[in-house]
Amino acid sequence: MKTDWHNLYSKIQEKRKKITFNTMQIIAFGFLGVIFLGSFLLYLPISNQEPIAYLDALFVSVSAVCVTGLVTVVSATQFTVFGKVVLLGLIQIGGLGVIACTMAVFLVIRKKITMKSRVMIQQTYNLETLSGLVRFIIRILRGTVLVEGIGAVLFAFHFVPEYGFIKGLAYGVFHSVSAFCNAGIDILGTTSFMEYVNSPLISLTTMFLIVAGGLGFTVWHDVRVNLQDVAGKKRPIKRLFTRLHLQSKIVIVMTAGLIVMGTIGYFLLEYHNDATIGNLSFGEKILASGFQSVTTRTAGFATVSQAGLTSASKVFGCILMFIGGSPGGTAGGIKTTTMAILLLTCAAVIRGRKYTECFGRKLAESNVRSGIAIALLTFAIWLTGLFGLAILEPDEKFIDLMYEATSAIGTVGLSADLTPALTRSSHVILMILMYAGRIGPITMALVFAGREDVQAKFRDLPEKRIMIG
Repeated sequence: MKTDWHNLYSKIQEKRKKITFNTMQIIAFGFLGVIFLGSFLLYLPISNQEPIAYLDALFVSVSAVCVTGLVTVVSATQFTVFGKVVLLGLIQIGGLGVIACTMAVFLVIRKKITMKSRVMIQQTYNLETLSGLVRFIIRILRGTVLVEGIGAVLFAFHFVPEYGFIKGLAYGVFHSVSAFCNAGIDILGTTSFMEYVNSPLISLTTMFLIVAGGLGFTVWHDVRVNLQDVAGKKRPIKRLFTRLHLQSKIVIVMTAGLIVMGTIGYFLLEYHNDATIGNLSFGEKILASGFQSVTTRTAGFATVSQAGLTSASKVFGCILMFIGGSPGGTAGGIKTTTMAILLLTCAAVIRGRKYTECFGRKLAESNVRSGIAIALLTFAIWLTGLFGLAILEPDEKFIDLMYEATSAIGTVGLSADLTPALTRSSHVILMILMYAGRIGPITMALVFAGREDVQAKFRDLPEKRIMIG
């Protein structure tokens, strides 16, 4: 009998050794683990001013880790100082990512970074080489601390006179981290940043942090290296942009274009709307429109009422939220590079060109295929979630439900004052959308699709044409 148990134990151990997780599965399950740990901590009495339902704690944890910003409770009044610290930690982990945070812990405790860990870093940030990965993570952490520190100081100039030194400084740190991580969760009350709509300091600081977090860590690194070359007079400043990597060029052009287009769009659509910017001065209207354009790129803070937006502005906002920020950063959405690939591929087809081209380079076919797959999978998940919300919430306006679903899948956090009023079933749908939006639809598909068919990569089949269009 003892021998049988020993053999059974040996077989179990052998099976455990055969179980391996790829990088995408580690990311997906890592986020799930942090979410459930966060929900437990937020559910504790020490975290709350008054009792909280577990589903509310879970929803807030999902929103924080997925850096979205949708909440079912008022964070400012619901959570104690301990609860807000937990919330801040979840936002920071969600923004940096599980892999980067794990590597940061290893560096602090001086644990050796194994080759497997280096491969995970490379795959997570889509880097071309395995060399210099530890230095890359250190630069990410240092850059994050620097930018968040600058944001905290700038916020403190406004919050300290209003709330006192300790509370004002704490508010500065919290909202700086939340803005840089594109979370959009605030601890001010129920109106987000609406009372600061005419404050250039609050608005511009928040916009700076959102854009900085949304550009992506690899773009940071590329720009920094080239700026150092310009400062060292290794190349003239006029060649700064041309020497950037192709991804950096696409990200910067798309980001700038979307911010300008969004600002102009909101300015024109909301100019006479008294519920949003209609009563502001001309300069304040431009500032509020610019803030709205930036925050829809997955941040979630608001200086104007989202419920008061016109239907056209909500549809316009859904487009911006669906696109989102850039890869390798803290933003969500299908990403600026994916949108660029779709637009460039359409342009190539219309012009009769064989390849998708950009800045004199041919984009890899694998990039084009992945971009199309990401857009379609995200759209399918979004449409399924929206369909579920429409069934569960028949009394709500469809445009508001669409705004809510897009905000969730894009990990934005803007809401037309709808989230707390939804049913529990709708909250579950929103949590699934937020999670899918944070880890990415491709990651979700690969995690649950099983092992990839390696032999299929080398299979070649006869080519046939079909009618399309």
